[in-house]
Amino acid sequence: IQPLPVHPAIIQKARSVQRLPQNTRVSQALNGDLYFSKVLLDDTRTTTSVYARFPHTQTIQQKQPITVKVLDSKYSPSGERRPSFMAPLGQSSTQMALRGGVLELECIAEGLPTPEVSWYKESGDLPSSRMSFHNFQKTLKIADVMEADAGDYRCTAKNSLGSAHHTIKVNVKVPLQSAPFWISAPRNLILAPEETGILTCRVSGDPKPQIAWSVNGPVIPLIDSPKDTSRKVEDDTVILSDVQTGSSAVYQCNASNEFGYLLANAFVNVLAEAPRVLTPPNNVYQVITNNPAFLDCASFGSPIPAITWFKDSQTSILNRDPYVIHNNGTLEINVAQSLNSGKYTCIASNNLGTRENHVYLEVKEPTRILAQPEYMVVQRNRKAVFECKVKHDPTLIPTMNWLKDNGELPDDERFLVDTDSLTINEVTEEDEGTYTCVMNTTLDQDSASAMLTVVVSGTDTVFSSPEEPDPPTDLELTDQRERSVQLTWIPGDEHNSPTQKFLVQYEDLLHQAGVWHNLTEEEGTKTTAHLDLSPYAYYSFRVLAVNHVGYSQPSRPSRQYRTNPAAPDVNPTDVHGVGTEHNNLVISWKELTGLQSNGPGLQYKVNWRQKDVEEDWLSETVANTSKYVVSGTPTFVPYEVKVQAVNDYGNGPAPEAVVGYSGEDVPMSAPESVQVLVQNGTLAEVHWEPVLTSMVRGRLQGYKVSYWRERSLHQAEAQQEEQQVLLFSGNRTDGRLPGLKPYSLYTLNIRVVNGKGEGPPSPNHNFETPEGVPGPPSFLRIKNTDMDSLTLEWGPPQDNNGRLTGYTLKYQPVNSSNELGPVEEMMFPANETTVILADLKYSTRYKFYFNAKTIKGSGPTITEEAVTIMDEGEKGRIPVDIYDQVDLATQGWFIGLMCAIALLILVLLIICFIKRNKGGKYPVKEKEDAHQDPEIQPMKDDDGTFGEYSDTEDHKPLKGSRTPSNGTVKRDDSDDSLVDYGEGGDGQFNEDGSFIGQYSGKKEKDTHEGNESSEAPSPVNAMNSFV
Repeated sequence: IQPLPVHPAIIQKARSVQRLPQNTRVSQALNGDLYFSKVLLDDTRTTTSVYARFPHTQTIQQKQPITVKVLDSKYSPSGERRPSFMAPLGQSSTQMALRGGVLELECIAEGLPTPEVSWYKESGDLPSSRMSFHNFQKTLKIADVMEADAGDYRCTAKNSLGSAHHTIKVNVKVPLQSAPFWISAPRNLILAPEETGILTCRVSGDPKPQIAWSVNGPVIPLIDSPKDTSRKVEDDTVILSDVQTGSSAVYQCNASNEFGYLLANAFVNVLAEAPRVLTPPNNVYQVITNNPAFLDCASFGSPIPAITWFKDSQTSILNRDPYVIHNNGTLEINVAQSLNSGKYTCIASNNLGTRENHVYLEVKEPTRILAQPEYMVVQRNRKAVFECKVKHDPTLIPTMNWLKDNGELPDDERFLVDTDSLTINEVTEEDEGTYTCVMNTTLDQDSASAMLTVVVSGTDTVFSSPEEPDPPTDLELTDQRERSVQLTWIPGDEHNSPTQKFLVQYEDLLHQAGVWHNLTEEEGTKTTAHLDLSPYAYYSFRVLAVNHVGYSQPSRPSRQYRTNPAAPDVNPTDVHGVGTEHNNLVISWKELTGLQSNGPGLQYKVNWRQKDVEEDWLSETVANTSKYVVSGTPTFVPYEVKVQAVNDYGNGPAPEAVVGYSGEDVPMSAPESVQVLVQNGTLAEVHWEPVLTSMVRGRLQGYKVSYWRERSLHQAEAQQEEQQVLLFSGNRTDGRLPGLKPYSLYTLNIRVVNGKGEGPPSPNHNFETPEGVPGPPSFLRIKNTDMDSLTLEWGPPQDNNGRLTGYTLKYQPVNSSNELGPVEEMMFPANETTVILADLKYSTRYKFYFNAKTIKGSGPTITEEAVTIMDEGEKGRIPVDIYDQVDLATQGWFIGLMCAIALLILVLLIICFIKRNKGGKYPVKEKEDAHQDPEIQPMKDDDGTFGEYSDTEDHKPLKGSRTPSNGTVKRDDSDDSLVDYGEGGDGQFNEDGSFIGQYSGKKEKDTHEGNESSEAPSPVNAMNSFV
């Protein structure tokens, strides 16, 4: 039963009117119902009475008796069973609680064996100071309920066959009317004389509580305290001013309304005491490099002492990197380095005195394992050695420990531990595992691990090379919560290479089916991973193992795990506000992914308001888009914009506002007060007043100066040239115009430029450039060259750059060695264009230099050269001084003539030589008969040779010529072959083209040689010989 408004109801046995015993099996619910987790034969009762007792009225009311009959076991179910809940029913329920009240949650379960019930809060810790368990852990009671107590509470019923869970969602509401409750109670104060202190007593309730203050008992008047201006009461605050010694007191705050009251005391102690340093002197602090260091300086005094730190009694330490001075006086060094070691002094001071304390900081080198143990594969009965070489601070005492599979080494004499190694003799299969060396010091430690694999030797067993591991198996999900789950697995075969890590991946079947994403990594020695999840997702998980060879194949996916929807956790990113037209604002953002939506019905709440204007936020909610256009905005004004994610389960966190601007429009006005300061003939400075920001109507890009040359000042008619443009970026008010032409009339105007375009131009402004030096004369010609005179003609410069004042001519002779003679200079007025130069030297080269000039100076010079002609009377005898004047060797006509003469002589020599060769061939026999020279020897028929013949110098034949055997000589014909002059048909020549056979007075030794024929040289051979 549930008697109202008072309970609990008390279940009692009949007749004796005694309380029914309750235990883990028998439970009375908060509503008075009686539950049996399992029934026994002893529970049989013919009459069981129910009594409801009302404590305030001291009355008891009885209900109709109840008969309980327990059936014999042959009618009851047999065997053990998993737990299930009898109250409340289902997997979840909801309960409401009032702030400041008492919350009672209960879970009653049945099962065999009798289940045990436990509680925990999913979204935080249970309030241990305000909670209690009742009814054998079946009831959770929380007193003085607060808003923080809202959330999901899970009760778990568990026995040897399994467990059951039930979630109770608790909502805390503030009652419309309530007794006073604390916001902040007054706290004790310690004040020095003449200091000021404040006591606050902040409460809330409905109706609003009335606050009354009292001091040591009497109530302080709420309006004015008689003759005491040092104490002022303002509702929930007491202000103590200019306190004096002896004014210590106990202040009491009483807050009350019709539903109750609150009472709190605060002790105000007025104390004048010089500083005292509570930290023991000469403390030594030790810390490892790159770790934070904290140096204490606890102090007491009234007034509260100010703490100052010094290092090595010299350097004052300020509250900045790398030092931080906390309010309690502690000095923090964020990242300690060796240079921070030394003596530190803290000084505590107030107006009553000063105290100091010295402490010392020692920054030590970290402990590091330099040579780590390595993975080993050892045959059984062999020796395994793991090295572990360590570097540590020499002032710290190290301790080396070796572990096997994170436990102690076996107590076996085969395991030998040295200072930097572990040796295992005669290894066995039981020695396989992970060995870890741990180096400890008093301040830090370092560790490293390696795996030992033992293989069996023999002909039947062959050790294979390492391979990728097998995939993990038996994936299981445990400790399932709204935002997390625990995944466990069984590793596969490592294939002679230890697993370095496990990679956990997930697939979201709701948003991206078939796509696997990396979620987390775990060390190779772990088989469990705690996975943080997002709401509103259908998760499947798989695991891959990794060794030094590579990745395994993925495991089989786990069962699907669905998370419940929730409000979004994040808002869109990359929020911008940019106008595209002069009267709009485009708000854009990066949409959330499906996994970030946290639930169905994802939308975006777009908020905007004009910045620095007193107006409310405007908002619009949109979906499936990444931008929203606000129309009708003023031109280029700042807006605050923010975008919040919303779904069917609530809103995302409060978004941060970003500043954007509505659209730009072309500027409305032009720069004013344009002035030009001409620096020289080619440079001018222009100045202007900037355009008002409101007239720019956009983001200022700069100022555009357009200028052009109207005409030269010595020309009456305008000859406008191409316009030139310069852009001066930013909010400039001046600029320089280079490259101007002197003595010219220029016009310019200025426009302001923003992101939308250009504004109207300023009124045209004219300015003139001063004169400059002129350009070069347009031409210089030399005419009518004579022996001692010539004529020069020239044209005025293309660019006068001012008023021409005249021309300057300089000239000088140049001799054959390019040496320059004396310079003659002549001046001409601006209106002359020709001159005749007389009294020049004949056959002489002259160089001329000519330029124009203005009042600013002379312009560039042009040059020409000319040679006077030769005197007719001197052509027969070329005097020496003419050669000094004209170098014939450098004249082209002279070089060509010499080359032609040389070529002609060469041709004549060739022809003469050819003719001479032909004229030397004549019949030897006729010559012999004509001269009858007794010295001539007759020809011998047997060998066909000739006797040697000599003639006068003019008629000597070519050496080596032969006559026919019949003694006759064939007439020389121009087209005869020279072979006819020899005995044979084949002529033989030496390398130089001469005959092989020679005239000789001696008989040839070989008849075969005598029969050989020779042929006379051809003209070509003669030329080859000549060459």
